[in-house]
Amino acid sequence: MTGAQEFGAEITDFRRRVEELRNARALPAQERLSVLDAALFELQHVVDVLMPGYEELAGAARAPDGARSDAREQQLLRELFQRLPVAVVLLDREAVVRRMNDAATRLFNTRAGYATGRPLTSSLRRDGQAALRSQVAAVARGEGSRSLTVRLSQPSADGEVRVTLSALRPPGEPHPAVLAAFQPGVPAGTGGGAEGGREPRPGPDLAEVTRHSELLDLVDDMAAALLEGAASADGGPEAVLARAAQVLHGRFADWVIADVAPEDPSGAPRRVVALGPPEAVGDRTASLAGQDPAGCPLVLDALEDGVSALRVSPPDADAFGQDAAGAPVLVREEVTSLLCIPLRTSPADRVRGALTLFRTGGRSAFAMAEAGAADRVGRHIALALPPPKPEDTDAAAGP
Repeated sequence: MTGAQEFGAEITDFRRRVEELRNARALPAQERLSVLDAALFELQHVVDVLMPGYEELAGAARAPDGARSDAREQQLLRELFQRLPVAVVLLDREAVVRRMNDAATRLFNTRAGYATGRPLTSSLRRDGQAALRSQVAAVARGEGSRSLTVRLSQPSADGEVRVTLSALRPPGEPHPAVLAAFQPGVPAGTGGGAEGGREPRPGPDLAEVTRHSELLDLVDDMAAALLEGAASADGGPEAVLARAAQVLHGRFADWVIADVAPEDPSGAPRRVVALGPPEAVGDRTASLAGQDPAGCPLVLDALEDGVSALRVSPPDADAFGQDAAGAPVLVREEVTSLLCIPLRTSPADRVRGALTLFRTGGRSAFAMAEAGAADRVGRHIALALPPPKPEDTDAAAGP
């Protein structure tokens, strides 16, 4: 039997087993746990058998029919990835998300498009972040598959999550990726029977519903504050950003800092808002209000390149610059997590400013769902900002 025939036979058997796993999606949540080991075994089969077989065939010359067959097999693998009842995430060696399947978006309560390009560790509690990064790096170096237990950072996450890590070398790429499969624990009280021998149907998660409602209220209150400001005579960028900061201050973040981009490309950004916790009123607030945003790498990334940032336990102490005494701002304020959002109406629009949010002390870190809400808030603020003055636009355009 030729290599292509053997690979075809493997794919045929694999497709049959995948169809059986797909049927598990219709089972109650408690019964799905019985098929997790089988799903993880199939993922390992992809890593150990199917991908090497595909790479071998990819190196050989193909007829047009063979190329179409390969495309179908790639489509099958992508379909498997998305439809697996297990939460699966493809990571790079730095634990940054490359791809996330549907079950994982539900587990981490985020959109796959938003999570892509962001470190997965931002969705974990701080005590497990370094461990996951270390284990992902070890797997990527070829030191073998492994598993560990972590806890999610969302307030609604109950119990622990078991992560199984395996190396995977995508075709045509020089470096291996890491496939992470997450197996949530069974929440307390869901393992017992019910009348008539049926398992009780799980009810809504009150903490999750409450958190989602709070985010909706935040976005709604922000829209109301911006619309009220638009109806008043005072609608300059300073007034718009001050109103937005009042909505976010204390309720969503301990520090709210807003900077505006220069209208002229040769100009410099300027800080217009710096609100901190009550105990920071005075020199600490004045120090941040007077800080040059050009000395803040995160702000420059947002203003110049439109890059948003979500950091938990920020590893770079100088990411937000230093105060007048030379102390890193993130260290001085004991920042445990931060968001830095570019203010623009769409990805194709120019950045009008940057909004930076700090959480400090024992407050819970920003989750991906909160970062997504902050992105929407940033777009609303950008829509409320007055358009550039015609003469400034002409000057920026040049002769």
